[in-house]
Amino acid sequence: MSAEEKKTPEEKAPEEKPKTAKKAKVEAPKKTTKKTAKKAAKKEEPKEVAVANGDFLLVELTGKAIETGEVFDTTDEELAKEQNIYSDDRTYGPRLVVVGDGLVLKGLDERLEGLKMDEKAEVEIPPEEAFGLRAPENVRMIPFRMLRSKGVNPIVGQQVEIEGRTAVVRSVGAGRVQLDYNHPLAGRNIVYEVKATKRYDDDDEKIRALIGRRFLGIDLELFKIKKTKKKVKIQIPDEIFFGENIQIAKRGVALDVQKYFEDVDEIEYTEVIKRT
Repeated sequence: MSAEEKKTPEEKAPEEKPKTAKKAKVEAPKKTTKKTAKKAAKKEEPKEVAVANGDFLLVELTGKAIETGEVFDTTDEELAKEQNIYSDDRTYGPRLVVVGDGLVLKGLDERLEGLKMDEKAEVEIPPEEAFGLRAPENVRMIPFRMLRSKGVNPIVGQQVEIEGRTAVVRSVGAGRVQLDYNHPLAGRNIVYEVKATKRYDDDDEKIRALIGRRFLGIDLELFKIKKTKKKVKIQIPDEIFFGENIQIAKRGVALDVQKYFEDVDEIEYTEVIKRT
């Protein structure tokens, strides 16, 4: 028997080499570039919500006739004085607008939707969506004596009221006066400079803003408001107990609140008189 035959099976089997473990694939961290950092920042920034139909806004605005540059409307008190259109009967400052509800000129109202908050914009409006087109039939000649009998001494450019209608005196002569019953801005292209400065989202804020439409020049924080599902309670500050037309203003606020809050059935006013 040869030496090879004398080997045992274990001795005959070739030695197996130990398997080496596969190396785990480790990816290198991605480099953060300026470009990717900007993209991440943009994703984190809250998306700006544009003006939408039904929004309660405070709006600064100034309206001009494009052809003449004449300012006919503004919320800026100083500008109103400069343009000789200031009135003691109105309160200046940002105006409440409920978008799409006709609280401003129709042509402007329809163009507010989609504007950005706190950004000035120019809105051009054609005559038919502003103060209408001029109608020749609205220009009439009347006898001079008719105005004199009503105590009116007509002057060109003067506004007069005849038979319940307002007209502008266009010419005077030969015993006759030409009256123009068209709106003074009829036929004019106009432009509004507008800026939405605040949006009201809270119900109490909206109600307070509606109060401000009727109670002019009063600090609105003096009104205490409590809204339940079907009822709104408004405490009247003693500063206006003896104000003019207070009952008309209260009625107006009640109608406004019920218009914009359809679930509210009742408005309750309270007046508290404290010992002084």
